[in-house]
Amino acid sequence: MRRHASQPSAARGPPERGRSRRVALVAFDGFQVLDIAGPLEVFSKANQHLPATTANPFRYEPIVASPSGGTIASSSGLEIAATRAVGELEPLDTIMIAGGPETALRKVAADTGLLEWIAGRAPDTRRVASVCTGAFLLARCGLLDGRRATTHWSAAKALEAMLPRTEVVPDAIFVGDGHIFTSAGVTAGIDLALAFVEQDCGPTVALDTARELVLYLRRVGGQSQFSASLAAQANAADRLRAIVTFIEEHPDKDLSIATLADRAAMSERTFARAFLAETGMTPARFVELVRLDRAKQLLETTRWPLARVASRSGLGSAATLARTFRRRLGITPQDYRDRFRLVIDRP
Repeated sequence: MRRHASQPSAARGPPERGRSRRVALVAFDGFQVLDIAGPLEVFSKANQHLPATTANPFRYEPIVASPSGGTIASSSGLEIAATRAVGELEPLDTIMIAGGPETALRKVAADTGLLEWIAGRAPDTRRVASVCTGAFLLARCGLLDGRRATTHWSAAKALEAMLPRTEVVPDAIFVGDGHIFTSAGVTAGIDLALAFVEQDCGPTVALDTARELVLYLRRVGGQSQFSASLAAQANAADRLRAIVTFIEEHPDKDLSIATLADRAAMSERTFARAFLAETGMTPARFVELVRLDRAKQLLETTRWPLARVASRSGLGSAATLARTFRRRLGITPQDYRDRFRLVIDRP
């Protein structure tokens, strides 16, 4: 079954008890530092929070690897020395491929045997994942064909054009399909690594790891890379930008097409067409997404009853709030609050 993963589900059985779970973090010249450093810290810190009992006898063994081993330089100029050559690695539990700029990806795909190594190791590896634009390397290996996948939002259209049979989810933090996982830009690799830790070790170890890394809000695959409001504001022309702002600032008001068209001094039909053309979504869909964003914010930052959250976000009733969350996120409002509520409450 294919999943837009809130929590990854293993398509391969776990490694034998008593053995290390070797995680290869694969980089190359031009890689993005956080794509490697973030997951590396997650797996290293998780080791410190694993209870020393027979229930968890394993430890993660993170390995920074590269096509030929040795020293590699990141896109920011920072170098990592003494990386392991991928061809020398022992059997692995998990492989995570870093991303980087297009020029670096093209070079590593053309001038090294990395693609052949990934394709050859994928069938026998429990989890194969990419961070950010590393998805393009998985795509070149044929691992994303016919699956669901994501990448950095700015590269989503290019990935979709490259893979017509792949369902690219442009705003997901990460997506799992079978034993193949893809994640969004940069810090999303941390979210995916934490999700792997939770899958392997349970929520307590994952939360303790997140706290030590000062990750106040642990995101899952159902969360978006960016808000609907920011996306619409970026695309809307001046004549509709004021309408977008009004919707964002007043989600609990009457936001029917008739009201919004009147505010824009347009006919309803002209307004609906212009809004769709400029923002890429209908007014009704945008209003619902803004209200959903506001509801998520209130669930994260207050202890308000669900009925009050629904009213203040413009979703009306607790029943409508619940239906919207199930349809859009696949979870209940209370589940969302339990996962993401911040420590500090509003009065």
